[in-house]
Amino acid sequence: MARALIVGCGCRGRSLAAELSAAEWTVRGTSRSAEGVAAIEAAGFDAVRADPDQVATLLDHVADITVVCWLMGSARGDAESVAALNGPRLERVLEELVDSPVRGFVYEAAGTVDGDALRAGSQIVASAAERWRIPVVSIDADPADHDGWTLAAYTAVHETLDG
Repeated sequence: MARALIVGCGCRGRSLAAELSAAEWTVRGTSRSAEGVAAIEAAGFDAVRADPDQVATLLDHVADITVVCWLMGSARGDAESVAALNGPRLERVLEELVDSPVRGFVYEAAGTVDGDALRAGSQIVASAAERWRIPVVSIDADPADHDGWTLAAYTAVHETLDG
């Protein structure tokens, strides 16, 4: 059975989790807060408290994961921290995934985060795909279009395995 780790499993992440679960995926979602973990669990998914600013907290949860979904396109916080999530933190996670069973990576390349930060993240993901042959797919769908975004994300997850 395929397993997904959704990093940043807020409202849209839980919608993606529901679609994947309906397709018989096992889904684990992350949140920085206890309230977020409770919301993920209430939706019926495995939840872990992990912070993408502290990469090791995520890596503790990838041992049995097939695809990682990095949903930081609408991350909140100060500009520097949010840029880091789509820059150095993202790059570090990708470097660490090389030595893991993860076989695909989905990057949310659209959202409320500054466009320069998202473009930088897209470049990091593309470089990782080329350098380490990690199958990656970027989601460019507008997160304001909830249904369209969910379909694009669901499709992206499957495309990582088809490539």
